[in-house]
Amino acid sequence: MTSLNVRPAAESAYDVVALGEVMLRLDPGSRRIRTARSFDVWEGGGEYNVARGLRRCFGLRGAIVTALADNEIGRLVEDFMLTGGLDTQYVQWVPYDGIGRTVRNGLNFTERGFGARGAVGVSDRGNTAIAQMRPDDVDWDALFSRGVRWLHTGGIFAALSESSADVAEAAMAAARRHGTIVSYDLNFRPSLWKGIGGEERAREVNRRLAQHVDVMIGNEEDFTASLGFEVEGVDENLTDLDTGAFRAMIETASEAYPNFQVIATTLRGVRSASRNDWGAIAWSRKEGFAEATHRADLEIFDRVGGGDSFASGLAYGLMELGSLQEAVEYGAAHGALAMTTPGDTTMVTLAEVAKLAGGGSARVQR
Repeated sequence: MTSLNVRPAAESAYDVVALGEVMLRLDPGSRRIRTARSFDVWEGGGEYNVARGLRRCFGLRGAIVTALADNEIGRLVEDFMLTGGLDTQYVQWVPYDGIGRTVRNGLNFTERGFGARGAVGVSDRGNTAIAQMRPDDVDWDALFSRGVRWLHTGGIFAALSESSADVAEAAMAAARRHGTIVSYDLNFRPSLWKGIGGEERAREVNRRLAQHVDVMIGNEEDFTASLGFEVEGVDENLTDLDTGAFRAMIETASEAYPNFQVIATTLRGVRSASRNDWGAIAWSRKEGFAEATHRADLEIFDRVGGGDSFASGLAYGLMELGSLQEAVEYGAAHGALAMTTPGDTTMVTLAEVAKLAGGGSARVQR
C-alpha cells in the first residue's frame, strides 16, 4: 500500500518543481554577524532547498520557478542554482534599475549559533523580484502539461507580498489540474508576517492555500501560528516530545482539510544550539501514523535547512519507496545529516541517508 498515487517518472519531464525565493546567504562561520570581517556565501530558500535536495542527494530531476533582478548578484545566485542541478529555464529575469529602487535580490545573513547562543537570521529581502511576481507571469498549464510529478512551495513564499499567495494559488491549482502532487511547508517566520498583519494574516493566507495541498508539512509552531491547530501540553521549547499531542493535532487537521493525503511534522527539542533532540511523525489516509527513529541529543553544526532536508527526504520516500514509514525515516535521516554541514543545502549522499535510516552509525568509512 502506498500513501500517494504519484505520476510515473517515465511520463514526466520533471520529478519536482519548486516555487519560491532563492536568496544569497552570507554566513559568518563561527563568528557573529555584527563582528564579522568575512562571510562564506551560499544560496538558499525554503522551497528551493527541497527541490535541490531531491536533485543533489536523491538524484531526481528538478526545476525552480523564481525571479531575480538581472545583475551580478542575481547571476551569482544563478551560478549556485546551476551547481545545484536544477533547470533554470523558468527563472524570471527582471531588468535592474541600477540601485535597487524598484527591484533587487534578497540577502540572508545567518549565524549558526553555538551552545547557549542560538542561531540568528537577518533577512534583507524587501522589494525583491520574486515578491513582485504576478500569477500570470508563468504559463502554469504549459509547465504542468509537460508532466510534473511533484510541486513544492510554502509559507515563506506566500508571505513575501500581497501577490505571492495569489501566485502560489495559481501554481497549486494548475498542478492539481494536471495530476501533480502538491506539497506545502508552512514554514512560519514571524519576521515575514510582522508588518502585514501577523499571525492573523498568516492564518488567513495559509488556510486558503491549504485547500490545494496534498502533503502538508510543518513543525509545532507552524501548525499553531499558520493554521490555528494547537498542540496540547507541549511547551515553547518542545522539551517534551511525546508524540501523543502531535497525533491528536494531526487528526484534527486531517478532518478540517479532507484534501490532505499526508501530514508530516518534525519534532525538535532544543537543548542548546549545538544539541537538539530530533525526530518526526507522519500520517496518511491510507497508512495511518508512522514515526521516525528518535535521535536524542543530536549534535548540530548548522541547523538551517534541516526542515527542508526532512521535506525532501519525505518527498523522495513518498515518490520512490514503498511505505510511509520508509518515507518519514528517510526524511528524518536526511535532516539529521544535513545539519552536520554548513549552508542551507544538503551535502549528503543517498547512500548515507539509506545507511542512517536503516540504523547505521557514524563509524569511519575507509
